[in-house]
This record gives sequence, structure tokens and C-alpha cells, in this order.
Amino acid sequence: MGSNSFHLLVARWQHGQLVTLDRRKETVRLAADLDDNSILSEDGTARALACLDRFGEILREMPHESVRVVGTNAMRRMKQGEAFRDAAESALGHPVEIIGGREEARLIYLGVSHSLERGEDRRLVIDIGGGSTEVIVGKGPQALHRESLEVGCVVLNKRFFFDGVVDASRFREAELYAELAIQPVVALLRSEGWEHVIGCSGSVRAIATVLQNSGWARGAVSLEGLEKLRSKIIAAGTLNRLELSGLDEDRRPVFAGGLAVMHALMKSLDLKVVEVSDMALREGVIFDLLGRDGETDARVNSIKAMIDRWRVDEVHARNVLSTAIELYRQIASNWDIHSMYWRDGLTWGAQIHEIGLQISHDSYHKHGAYVVANADLAGFARRDQALLSALVAGHRRKFALDSLEALPATMVTPAKRVSVLLRLAVLFNRSRKGTDIPNVLIQVDGPTIQLKLPKGWLDEHPLTEGDLVLEKSALKAAGFKLKYG
Repeated sequence: MGSNSFHLLVARWQHGQLVTLDRRKETVRLAADLDDNSILSEDGTARALACLDRFGEILREMPHESVRVVGTNAMRRMKQGEAFRDAAESALGHPVEIIGGREEARLIYLGVSHSLERGEDRRLVIDIGGGSTEVIVGKGPQALHRESLEVGCVVLNKRFFFDGVVDASRFREAELYAELAIQPVVALLRSEGWEHVIGCSGSVRAIATVLQNSGWARGAVSLEGLEKLRSKIIAAGTLNRLELSGLDEDRRPVFAGGLAVMHALMKSLDLKVVEVSDMALREGVIFDLLGRDGETDARVNSIKAMIDRWRVDEVHARNVLSTAIELYRQIASNWDIHSMYWRDGLTWGAQIHEIGLQISHDSYHKHGAYVVANADLAGFARRDQALLSALVAGHRRKFALDSLEALPATMVTPAKRVSVLLRLAVLFNRSRKGTDIPNVLIQVDGPTIQLKLPKGWLDEHPLTEGDLVLEKSALKAAGFKLKYG
């Protein structure tokens, strides 16, 4: 769900390659319908939901694990967007993930890298979207440096070319605006270095097509050709009167904005030629989804990297995880948290619940929650990262009600239940020995939790019994009733 267009891609992995079964695109221009307060207009809402309803005809019957829906810059910026997201999920029949800018950049590079020959050469990938521009340096299949710039073709068009006039003064102002967005990352990108430059998505492909049809480039975007095209558009004074061979009518209203960003990028990064890839974010999302069934799940790698960076006690984390999963196994169906989404959340929450200890023991759960909420976690959508942060924040002491209730409404109840399981797993591993964890039987009936422990175990573990007394009070404040014996 892009800021300019919504894309639908249905594909099958067959004989080691991606086979496209269906591909659709509708120009929605979500970013253009955000007002100065980033609130989506009624017309924009209606147009977007009508598109999603059409896409939903194909997607509704597909299993959740085979579908990913991602929203980009416009949905990141949208205020009061929960109602829109709820309506979008209803139209599609699947959850909508809002991804961060650097996660968008990672997925773009993942898509583009699959369109290139295998190799270890360094590549600079550029994607000019409606609301943002992603610039990535990678080596082979791996994105090394990812940037998301707050400038895109719809944003520039709305700001500088809103009435269709494209004169020299406005074009220079648009380029300067783009250059200011690019400048902070120029030195970092140049320090990475690259051998090839590849552009992707609508604006880059549209520019390349016009340049080729004008005889100014062949299958790529050249700086020389770009400057000729720029001069031609400025001389005409408006895109509406200008005949540009190969320019689709739905791309025409935002073409000048994309051209300004492209020219600013090529000048700032001293690029002479940019090759063009047919693959981009939508393919990257598919490849990322495929990777979750194998050994290339970016989320698993992100959790591993966080464990290493924050020097987590992995033995203790594994013990907590083992206890948590055993509790989960017993009541997942009764509590309606049996999907892999909640099992994964519990798993990762258990693995990283102590990362805040490297900052300070005092309130380490709060330190850890802050780190998780603000880290660059490849593979995680914003709401998934918010869930992990809430689980870390609430694994001890006060139940993290505020953080959990800030999640999308459909996630709140199951997230609270997962949080309870993590809290209990941590509680029963209080000694950190891993050798005296009881065989706990758990039953649930709505908010009521019944724990059955081996006879005499609590008498031998008075500290844990004291923790259970405190836990009973903490869970009561969150709407749960804990019983044990």
C-alpha cells in the first residue's frame, strides 16, 4: 500500500524461481490526500478502500500465512490511522503491517537483488516512491546500509507543482528541497562505495521509458538524458501540454516531482548512469515471506543480533522460553492464541526479555522495552516491534497495560494473554538455576488462571510463593484472576 500506488502481486515459488500468477496496480495517491495535519480525506479514504475491496476478491480466501500486506510512508505519517487500517483489514481479509522506512529499504533491496546476477559486487539501489525515497548500498544479496529519505514524487508535486506549472524557478526549488533531504546521508553512502547503480519502481521506470523513447538513453537513466528531459519540461512550462512518448497518463501528474528527486540524487551522488530493475518492494515482500519458511527469516536474525549485542544470558533465556512454551502448549487453544504469530511473539519476547540489564539493573525491563521499541529490527513491522516492546516492559513488576492497550484493538486481548505466560515463565525461573523448575499444570477460563504445582513444591520455594502473591495482585489490576496451589 504505497503512497502513490497500491500493488497486488500473487506468485508461486516453482523450480527455484518466482512465477507470477497475477499482478495488479491502481493509482490511489494516498499521500496527496493527506492534509497538513496528516489526516486522510474522505475522498482519499473512499478511493483507497474501494481499491482494497477489489484486491480483497482475490486475497480473502487465501490463508494468512501466505499473504503479507504492507503499508509505507503515507501510512506511517497518517494520524488517526487505526480506523483506516481496520477498514483496510476488513476489505482485504488480512492484517496490514505498517513498516518503517529502513525496513522498506531492506525489502526493496531484497527484491532488486533477486533480479541481478549473483555476485559479491557492491550495488547502490534507488527507489523513488510517492512519499519517501529509499537509498540502499548492498553487497550481493545483503543490504549493508539503508536510508529512507522524507521526499517523494507525490510530496514534491503537491508542494511545488500543485497547479501543473513547471517553470525553472519551481523546478529548482523542488530540487533544492530534495537535495536538502539527501545531503545528510551523502557522505555515509559514498563511504560505502559501489560498482553498480540500479533504480526501481514507478518514477525511475517512467523516466527511463521516456528517455529511451526520446532517444536520450537506452534502457537506463543517464544524467545527460535527464538534463535534456528537464530542460524540455521547463521550456514547455506545464506537463499537461507536453507530449512525452511512453509516459502513462496516471504517472503524468507526479512525473515532475519524481524527475526532480532523480536529478537531485544523481547530482548529489555524482551518478552518470542508473540501470533499471523490474523488481522492487512487492517482490521483496514475497521473497521475505518465502524466507520465513526457511533459514533466511530476517526476524530470527534480528533477534540473534540483539541477543549478541546486549550480551543476553542465553542459558537463562532458553530456560524461560522452555517454561513459556510449555505453558503456551497447554492453553493456546483455550485462550485463542494458537497461531504462529503469538507463539513467535512469546518466543522472541522470552529470548530478549533481559536486554535492558546491560544498561542498568534498576528498571531494566523499561530500558529493554525502550531499546526494542526504537531499534532497527529487520523483518519486523511497527506493530510487531510494539508487541515485543510491551512484552519486555511487562515481564516483571507492573503489568504493561498502557503499552499493550496501545496495540491495534484486535491484538490487545491475545497480547495480554501472551504477556501473562511470559511473566509466569520468568517467575518460575527466578533462581536462574534451570534445575528446579516445577512441572506446572495450567488451565484457563477466560480471565481466570489456575496453576497446579507439585505437592509441597511451594513450601520448599518460599521466595517463589511470595512472588506468586505479588503476581496475583499485579494480574488482578490487569483484569486476570490467578489461582494456584
